[in-house]
Amino acid sequence: MVTKSAKNIRIIYMGTPDFAVAPLKALVENVYNVVAAVTVPDKPAGRGQKLQQSAVKIYAQTANLPVLQPPKLKDEEFLNALCRYNAELFIVVAFRMLPEIVWQIPALGTFNLHASLLPQYRGAAPINWAIINGEKITGITTFFINNEIDSGKIIFSEKVEIAHNDNAETLHDKLMEAGASLVLKTVDAIAYENVNLQQQHGNENLKTAPKIFKEMCKIDLTQKSEEIYNFIRGLSPYPAAWCEFASNSRQNVSAKIYSAVYENIEHDLPFGTLISDGKSFLKIACNGGFIGVNDIQLAGKKRLHVREFLAGFRDVEDYVIK
Repeated sequence: MVTKSAKNIRIIYMGTPDFAVAPLKALVENVYNVVAAVTVPDKPAGRGQKLQQSAVKIYAQTANLPVLQPPKLKDEEFLNALCRYNAELFIVVAFRMLPEIVWQIPALGTFNLHASLLPQYRGAAPINWAIINGEKITGITTFFINNEIDSGKIIFSEKVEIAHNDNAETLHDKLMEAGASLVLKTVDAIAYENVNLQQQHGNENLKTAPKIFKEMCKIDLTQKSEEIYNFIRGLSPYPAAWCEFASNSRQNVSAKIYSAVYENIEHDLPFGTLISDGKSFLKIACNGGFIGVNDIQLAGKKRLHVREFLAGFRDVEDYVIK
């Protein structure tokens, strides 16, 4: 049972995307004392360049929480606002790297929820890279923030299984829900002073999770079919793995592949050769096998199942994948 003191701790919550909403919602619905939320400024997006609010801001407003949106985290006005809330604990989930002048403010410290089993997969995209690298197990970690990215002392960590058909979206949701519970557990442990911190130890076998850019998302057909399969699901639905349909007689066009299957079958076809009946299946020859496309989106078009795609994309075998 949570002590009264745990729920009286004055908390400021910092986060931005959907992943950060579930822990905040869990805190609010379990009547923890969240006194304010911090998120990024609204920014223009889409063709109309309308101002877009972060997922955390949208939820915080429904929960009647004050919202701070500092352009710069070292601004004196923002720092003064933080101090006026007299918060004892800061919680950070999927936000920006905090300067020391911020994370050292609360008396009970500042902890972060990270979507991996630290020290593995430090960085901005741990969910994507765990799948891309073919991991079967990942997890979540809470740790106290220090001056180095994702390197502070670990409070708690929990394992989460990666299913063979998980993609970045489904694993995101698993970790988000597990993370919400772990955040509550961490606040309670801090309130009870029942925290057994573990130092992170680096070694040469650590895998990192750097931010992913579009140029990193192109499918490499020299990889084995299972590696390509992992690459596709690790980037689905965003930012999405992509390839280029090339033809000597038609205009080249790029395409995102969201869902696929793989076959480990030796063949002597050039990598990128397309095999299809023109109706129900489309396979791409790769190193030591084939990738069977399930869901695909041509540039400027909508996402389609392969049957719908083939109905509108004639003479597909005139193309190769580059």
